Amino acid sequence: MKTKFSNSTETTGMGLLIAQNGLRVQHEEATDYKAGKQDEPDQQTKHKAYLWCKEFLRGAWKTLTEEEFQISIIRGGLSNLLFLCSLPDTKSCVEDEPHCILLRLYGAILQGTEAMVLESVMFAILAERSLGPKLYGIFPQGRLEQFIASRKLETRELAIPSISTEIAKKMATFHRMTMPFNKEPKWLFCTMEKYLQQVMRINFTKESHIGAFHKLLSYNLPQEIAKLRSLLQATPSPIVFCHNDCQEGNLLLLDNPENSDNKLMLIDFEYSSYNFRGFDFGNHFCEWMYDYNCDEYPFFIADIKKYPTKMQQLNFIRVYNAELQNAFEVLDEKQIAKMEEQMLEEINRYALASHFFWGLWSIIQARISTIEFGYLEYAIARFETYFEQKRQLGV
Repeated sequence: MKTKFSNSTETTGMGLLIAQNGLRVQHEEATDYKAGKQDEPDQQTKHKAYLWCKEFLRGAWKTLTEEEFQISIIRGGLSNLLFLCSLPDTKSCVEDEPHCILLRLYGAILQGTEAMVLESVMFAILAERSLGPKLYGIFPQGRLEQFIASRKLETRELAIPSISTEIAKKMATFHRMTMPFNKEPKWLFCTMEKYLQQVMRINFTKESHIGAFHKLLSYNLPQEIAKLRSLLQATPSPIVFCHNDCQEGNLLLLDNPENSDNKLMLIDFEYSSYNFRGFDFGNHFCEWMYDYNCDEYPFFIADIKKYPTKMQQLNFIRVYNAELQNAFEVLDEKQIAKMEEQMLEEINRYALASHFFWGLWSIIQARISTIEFGYLEYAIARFETYFEQKRQLGV
């Protein structure tokens, strides 16, 4: 769902460009291209997709004519544009090339070219370790990935015990990886500070946007982020390699899993980095409350009552710790109970950071994105829940 966009000049025709020193966008009234709601790709996109497939794929793709080339839109993202590209049924594969692939086009970028490069390296490493889809080609505007026969999870399925158990195991696997990236946990607050600086410079022209934006500014975000930083600095949390966006849209339920205990695949690593463990847990638990599979504006439903209960959180924690198989084995029951309570406090405090992070992200998306989604409404929902959960935690 929540992914980066490319800063290629190819995207400026859609009114999208993040300059190094700030936001540059067309007027809101000019951004009427509803990328996420189209039924078919436009002719220009189809032509470029054809050329990318011809360039990066081998075998039958090399002799494919543009008339034979097949492409359709895959729905589901709030920022990336996803397409299924395939050979016609009349054309057989001649080597080990795929019959169909996933084309991912970035829409806009919030973190710069360096982040794109790191994400591309990360995707390739995870593909080589069989922890993500295969990578067939990469270019400034996007990439070609293995198409996985699957469907994305629905929000309600995150609470199914067997699925939650497997997600906890996937998270543990992710967290114990060693990756060739900066091990300092700079990502969370550095990114939020950048987002906040951009938010404070944004101007909206539509009346409906102005009212919502003023409501968001009334939360005194600079002061609030300082309070959040102080709270989390006082909250111990191990530094691990985090996915940072573990939600239903980034979890594929495989059509033909190798075994019943490995039926999920975690995808979309655009935000992955070394970070505080608590953020990955808290962010995932927050996603239990937000359903993005809605056909009517604002295209999401928020239900704070869906946040996992203490017992659901404990079950997740216990599976996670058992998967790591580390020093927890030498603890007695009293020590384990104390550790679990500390983890609960850590996770639920970092859930506040999830609301703040995606709230800021959504304000910026409201200004730059051409995808039809109630970004400002979503930002308000995240900040309202932030303050409610802060009240519940007594912090």
